Amino acid sequence: MASNSGDPPKDGILGDKTEKLNPPREYDYSDVSHAENTRDEGERQRLEASAKLANPLGGLTPEQLARRGEDFCSQHGITGEEDIRAFRLGAMIAGNMNKYDTVDGLTEREREVLDRELTHRWSNPKMLYAVIVICSLCAAVQGMDETVVNGAQGFYKKQFGIDDSDSQRNSWLLGLVNAAPYICCAVAGCWLTEPMNKLFGRRGTVFVACIISALACFWQAFTNTWWHMFLARFALGFGIGPKSATTPMFAAECSPPRLRGALVMQWQMWTAFGIMLGYVMDLAFFTVPDLSGIIGLNWRLMMGSALIPAVFVCAMVYFTPESPRWYLTKNRHIDAYKSICQLRFEKVQAARDLFYMDTLLQIEKETMQIGQSKIKEFLTIRRNRNAMLASEIVMFLQQFCGVNAIAYYSTEIFLQGGFSTQSALAASLGFGIVNFLFALPAFYTIDTFGRRNLLLTTFPLMAVFLFFTGFSFWIPEGSIAHIACIALGIYLYGMVYSPGEGPVPFTYSAEAYPLYIRPIGMSLATATTWLFNSVISLTWPAMVQAWTPQGAFSWYAAWNVAGFFLVLFFVPETKEKTLEELDAVFSVPLRRFMRYGLAQFFYFWGHYILRRDIPAPKVPTMAEEVKYTKHQFSEEKSHDATARV
Repeated sequence: MASNSGDPPKDGILGDKTEKLNPPREYDYSDVSHAENTRDEGERQRLEASAKLANPLGGLTPEQLARRGEDFCSQHGITGEEDIRAFRLGAMIAGNMNKYDTVDGLTEREREVLDRELTHRWSNPKMLYAVIVICSLCAAVQGMDETVVNGAQGFYKKQFGIDDSDSQRNSWLLGLVNAAPYICCAVAGCWLTEPMNKLFGRRGTVFVACIISALACFWQAFTNTWWHMFLARFALGFGIGPKSATTPMFAAECSPPRLRGALVMQWQMWTAFGIMLGYVMDLAFFTVPDLSGIIGLNWRLMMGSALIPAVFVCAMVYFTPESPRWYLTKNRHIDAYKSICQLRFEKVQAARDLFYMDTLLQIEKETMQIGQSKIKEFLTIRRNRNAMLASEIVMFLQQFCGVNAIAYYSTEIFLQGGFSTQSALAASLGFGIVNFLFALPAFYTIDTFGRRNLLLTTFPLMAVFLFFTGFSFWIPEGSIAHIACIALGIYLYGMVYSPGEGPVPFTYSAEAYPLYIRPIGMSLATATTWLFNSVISLTWPAMVQAWTPQGAFSWYAAWNVAGFFLVLFFVPETKEKTLEELDAVFSVPLRRFMRYGLAQFFYFWGHYILRRDIPAPKVPTMAEEVKYTKHQFSEEKSHDATARV
């Protein structure tokens, strides 16, 4: 992306040299100006800020970059000769898009390490892997917190007197108890993320969140009424919310750019592992008898078992370095340098990444002063509005595709299907194993098959398998086919969910928004998923009672059908798109993209079903209208999706 010009940027973010935009030939867009001389100052600055965030060092010569690296050291009290050399060379590499082969002065060892970043991206210092282990354990905590209740509720609902399947009140109370942590996440827990991170840092937020999770799990094991369990599980939400938002951010800020996308995927994979582990605990403690007068010891051990990985995280997290980026936000640059040196093999790597982080951070601070309220810009700027719509659709559908009705109530579903209690727990474990194993292919398919294509393929299949599962309840209960078809439908559903709606929503949301409003966008996305998670947890028992399993499964199958069309008409592809291409994709008017979605549907039907030789519709773009500045984007040839995460 580096410009061929040797002139440094002038006059604010990018300077006043911009290229005149080409007017569109076919459409009249009254809300977007067709030329720069008619664009208002706030919009011009936003476009330049977006471009500058894509390549903040574009247009600087190697000499200017080296001088900036030295200035960074002098401004922040880094005085060692070896460190100053590292920042001089690191700034030159960062400004040349990490193309170190043209930079003189590197040792053979430094060149070897920089080369291995490209050829062996998983070759990293042990301390970085310690951070990855911490984040993986946090994801496992998350999964266990969600699913240990699956097996335990069959026991505690009897002890709490809310087990009458014919009572509407009891059905709603059971749902309310299960939904408690997710209600807390949606209304309070997620919104505590920013103040907790400002106060405690990334490590501190993870530590406090896991302490809360561990104490809440311990508390759950000692409850004796439904409202007491509700309070304990509501408190659990104060751990789940900040942890779910902070941990991926902690991992991404500590990792080299080429590893960040994989770590976003790892959060989903290890959450699936934790979900499976929760089912393991349910089955392991099923036969534990009541000892020493303790009533319900088995379910109490199930609920309390989720504290184990949380305790491990608390014990280990302060042995890892804090996020360098968090230190930068506190103007603790020396601490940031010490931290990142533990996460890279060579000081040149550490200096390069820290210098680039700081440059981005300064520009992000500038963008916060541009134009109107960032909240208002979600609705008033088409590019942001379309990104928000697409992100909210995939986050909403991650819940309303019905997966957590199965994740939280699979044991009850299998019991209603005629399974014995122990067989129902074992069948639930089978779903957990399927969910985990089929999350693994997503590492490959999400960046090859594409986000949109994965969703368009899996939504119809999920609808079919949910209809199949629901209709299987009409098979006579005495038949082996009754039990077999219910289990088969749920397992097939898990197989297509895990590589599709499982990993896509968080990955999609992380890349859809422009960088300058991404934190707000991700907060909204996280709150959305927990809000509708709580709705499903709350309503499933009452829905099954009112509509029977056939109706309840058909309800979510219908949402999968609706999800297919929502994705078809409103969710553009983001696979391997550069920042320029993302701006162009999300700037397309919705009506135009909906016409493309309809054309794509008929193309698929005609080409693949009717076997006709017809041309594929052209993907709409606004590329001409978003070529903002002289130094930006026209030089951006890389399509590395991980650079955006």
